Amino acid sequence: MGWVLKTGAVVLVNILIFMLSTRVVPGFVMAAGFGEMLVIALIFTGLNYVLKPVLKLLLGPIIVLTLGLGLILVNMMVLFILDKLSNNLTIENTLALVYSSVLIGFLNFLLHLVFRKR
Repeated sequence: MGWVLKTGAVVLVNILIFMLSTRVVPGFVMAAGFGEMLVIALIFTGLNYVLKPVLKLLLGPIIVLTLGLGLILVNMMVLFILDKLSNNLTIENTLALVYSSVLIGFLNFLLHLVFRKR
């Protein structure tokens, strides 16, 4: 699968993940239009491709010491930055940030298991 198709599929699945998060996580509010969701998913995918590896590198010792639980902190940072960059996404409190980062991180993990190279 080419990287364009893979990235497009990741963006579409991220839209579904955000729709699920708005229903499941109280305090995670997103604009209802498909165009707004697409923009948010594109920004989130870009942050995951560019910023997340840098954060993992910087927080590597914390991730190792916490046996991987530090990845929740990385996901929280990415979602917090996404919240600040987008007017169409609102994460109302810290608990919503924690819950949504755990849910989105887990679902993205499953997504990358599906799309990994064999």
